[in-house]
Amino acid sequence: MVEAEADQIERVKWTRPHLLGLEELSAQEIMTILQTARSFKGVLGREIKKVPALRGRTVVNFFMEPSTRTRTSFELAAKRLSADVMSISGSASSIVKGETLRDTAQNIEALQVDMLVIRHSEAGAPHFLAKFLNASIINAGDGSHEHPTQGLLDLYTIWEKRGSLDGLHVAILGDILFSRVARSDIWGLKKLGAKVTVCGPPTLIPPGIERLGVEVTHELGDIVPHADVINLLRIQHERQKAILFPSVGEYARFFGLTSERLKDAKKDVIIMHPGPVNRGVELASELADGPNSVILDQVTNGLAVRMAVMFLLNRARMGGEDELD
Repeated sequence: MVEAEADQIERVKWTRPHLLGLEELSAQEIMTILQTARSFKGVLGREIKKVPALRGRTVVNFFMEPSTRTRTSFELAAKRLSADVMSISGSASSIVKGETLRDTAQNIEALQVDMLVIRHSEAGAPHFLAKFLNASIINAGDGSHEHPTQGLLDLYTIWEKRGSLDGLHVAILGDILFSRVARSDIWGLKKLGAKVTVCGPPTLIPPGIERLGVEVTHELGDIVPHADVINLLRIQHERQKAILFPSVGEYARFFGLTSERLKDAKKDVIIMHPGPVNRGVELASELADGPNSVILDQVTNGLAVRMAVMFLLNRARMGGEDELD
């Protein structure tokens, strides 16, 4: 159900100590993050790109799964806010020696850490840690559950390009079953007034996903002509425990977005992808690099969004007003 029209939503004072998912956020809270991110994007355009908002704070990026864009973006966001930053990978932590996730996180916090950015293969890991830690927890992706900052940067990119999400038709194509990005996108898009259709092989569409307020199709031709935004997702091979479609070539044949298929789309359709892109599978190279693509804009906007999230969480902890210094 649509909570409010995006262009009529006013920002609210941010009070949450953690960012765990978009499911729990109101439309007003989401817009507060997006509007704050817009201010930080202005900062990134300056010659001196740093602000002192997190000076004296310590941020730890604790990534139990591989990452390029998200990890680098969080590191840069914290540094742009003048925080001290440390990154730890799962293979370099004591978890490989048998230490529990809780003990590892509490030992990190004991080093006077203020924020813990965590990516974990198990759904709910950030929520679990939020019960025990005083440090702010930011979910950088938990299993197939949510990826809230990716959802936020997707929302911001559409908002930046179109001015509003209300009434837009967004198609999410690909591996919906195992995609945490799809879930965060759906929660955010629906709350800001967009219509959402998911498309993919029947084996990659979660049963009952219609309960989230989305439409479902298994035919690419049904959605491409009507979509204002097409967000393509890669196949999550690392999460699949069984063969869910005949081959990658078969998938590309029926569900890959090509120049030929894009001829039926609106001229100003926005093409998105959270990365990494498997060129020639879910998306043709000429489209990934073409005029309708905003893939690199998503990456840039991710930096501003993550700066906004860290800024708001810190201000909530400090009891301050949601205003940039």
